[in-house]
Amino acid sequence: MAEYYQMGIVIAAAFIIAVISGPVVIPILRKIKAGQSIREDGPKSHLVKAGTPTMGGFMIIISVTITCLLFGGGLNSDMAMLLISFYAFAAIGFVDDFVKVCKHRNLGLTAKQKFALQIVIAVILAVYQAKVSEFGTTIYVPFSKIYIDLGMLYIPFVAFVVVAMVNAVNLTDGLDGLAGGVTFLVALFLAVVGHGLGYTSAVYFIGAIAGGCLGFLVFNKYPAKVFMGDTGSLALGGALSAAAILMNIELILPIAGGIFVMEALSVIIQVISFKTTGRRVFRMAPLHHHFEIGGWKETKVVIVFWSVTLLLCLISLFAF
Repeated sequence: MAEYYQMGIVIAAAFIIAVISGPVVIPILRKIKAGQSIREDGPKSHLVKAGTPTMGGFMIIISVTITCLLFGGGLNSDMAMLLISFYAFAAIGFVDDFVKVCKHRNLGLTAKQKFALQIVIAVILAVYQAKVSEFGTTIYVPFSKIYIDLGMLYIPFVAFVVVAMVNAVNLTDGLDGLAGGVTFLVALFLAVVGHGLGYTSAVYFIGAIAGGCLGFLVFNKYPAKVFMGDTGSLALGGALSAAAILMNIELILPIAGGIFVMEALSVIIQVISFKTTGRRVFRMAPLHHHFEIGGWKETKVVIVFWSVTLLLCLISLFAF
């Protein structure tokens, strides 16, 4: 019971710090003119969002950092690796956002540059876990209550999981409150599971992520006063995957984070279909835009996607 109490303190602290940081960070972003550029080929209803401050992910980063240092139970090797992964992906996102803001264009780093940097971080995380964890190259198989040893395949598998999750969260960040809300639910789920499995550092870290996302939603809910940008979305994707990897439950991410998977798959399917047949499967990709173009209000899409995530997280609890 005491552990749940401490986890609650971590989530509450991260939430409060994120809320307090908002009135400080947002004016700074406005001052440096860090306004969001809107895709010319995106939904026309999004054009009114142009100029809204981006790089608001710094609010979550500040919140998670302070919370983990003050309430995270000490800076051990696991907590250090979690924070390093978090910062590293945030740095990639920041560079991408910075290029967009300074060049006043919607495209920042090239896809090759981002993927190369992401793979390097993912491999470092995989090697750390393989060397330090008592489970080594073994991972848990959901709903089976068994562990399998991937051996030499472990590092490339983990690298794939990390890069896939990071980019899936990034693709999900397209509507007010969508990525932040979905990440909050998945992070809360991971915190509950991690507590049951006894991974204290990972629980405090991912609990701080949940609280930070919830605090960020105060400013990011419709109509958004700030966007997280790639600074936030890449950092959150890295945080979710890093926490799951350190708890050896990587395979649960595609289930609990099903919305992220569907968003990414919609883009992959759309690209393959258009290049091979010249036809589009979806009205627009990622998936949330498909429903928008179909007549759903932005708030309806977000609420439905949140609800689906909540259901998937509840289903995923049965895996443990």
